[in-house]
Amino acid sequence: MKIFLDTNVLVSAYTARGICADLLRYILTEHDLLTGEINLLELRRVLKGRFHASGEIIETIEAELRDATIIQKPAKPSPIPVRDPDDGWVLASAVDGQADLLVTGDQDLLAIADQAPVAIVDPRGCWDRLRR
Repeated sequence: MKIFLDTNVLVSAYTARGICADLLRYILTEHDLLTGEINLLELRRVLKGRFHASGEIIETIEAELRDATIIQKPAKPSPIPVRDPDDGWVLASAVDGQADLLVTGDQDLLAIADQAPVAIVDPRGCWDRLRR
C-alpha cells in the first residue's frame, strides 16, 4: 500500500514516542512511504524552529525520508476547497503520488475526506486499517 504522510505526522514520528513513530516504522518495513517535497520543506522548518534540531539531525531525517518516494511539487493545488491553501498542495501531492492513504492530523484535511480522491485518515485510522 502507498501511504502518504503529512508533515504533522512526520514531526510527531521524529520528535515523540507514540503512534506516529510506530506507524512510520511499520510503513517503512511493510508498505511504500510517500511524502511531498513541500512536506520536507515544512518538516525542516518545524524541526529547526520549534524543536531546535541541529542541521545534522535534520539532514539525517531527510536522508531517511529521501529513501522513500518524494513527490515533487504539483503543477497546481487540489481544486477541492480547503480552509488552509497550503493543504491543497499536500492533497495534490498525495494524488500525484497515487497514494492509497493520506495520513494527517490536520483537521482541515480530515474535514474534506469525503470529497477527496484519496482516502484521508488520522494516524489511528491508518494504524487500524493496516493492522486489520
